[in-house]
Amino acid sequence: MKKKKIQNIIIGIIAILIVGLIAGYNYSVEQTKQKGLQFGIELEQIQNDIKDLQTDFYSEKTRWEEGGITKEELFEFYDKHLEKFNKVIQKYDDLNPPELFKSSVDLLKISSQTQLESDSQFIEWIKTGDESAKIRSDTQIQESLEYEMLGLVEFYSAKTGVKNYDEPEKFETPQTGLTQKVIQISENMIKECDNQFKNDLGEFDSDKIEVEWFNCVNEAKKWKIEHLP
Repeated sequence: MKKKKIQNIIIGIIAILIVGLIAGYNYSVEQTKQKGLQFGIELEQIQNDIKDLQTDFYSEKTRWEEGGITKEELFEFYDKHLEKFNKVIQKYDDLNPPELFKSSVDLLKISSQTQLESDSQFIEWIKTGDESAKIRSDTQIQESLEYEMLGLVEFYSAKTGVKNYDEPEKFETPQTGLTQKVIQISENMIKECDNQFKNDLGEFDSDKIEVEWFNCVNEAKKWKIEHLP
């Protein structure tokens, strides 16, 4: 076989290999994009489900106070609420997040679990009038918000490329840039909600005021999600 012909064969084989590698890479990239897209959709649905559960949770208490439902019906609703909340939290374990997003999922799950504990303590307070249960509930709400904030920082840092390493422990919350500014503004909005609706003891003077505080905090969180890059 002539040398030139051998060279042509080798070049042809290399070309085929290159095309195969490119096709394989493009397929891999596309698969990664699809995986990330599906993960984002599923995570957003979980967070929306939790938001809806919390809105209903406080709305039913208001209905009871206004005479729309009996106390027995309220507690029946609360039992179903806790059951539904547990099922939603389990969905975090079914997610298949890209590596960079795993820590954010863990934090958001902890946030939801803490919120569930807060709801349980809130129900205990309604049932027994135990003020210590109410205090625990309020404390856990704050902890839940803090975990959620950290989870969102992790999520958007990974999404925008701030977080691009293999060792999560090396991550530090970015102190500059649009992401940090939006988060800081949101934190200030939540503080304003506290100042507006909580008394000097950090408590609520009425259940109606507590619902208004909850809605205020939700608006701050919604604003943050809408304005993060």
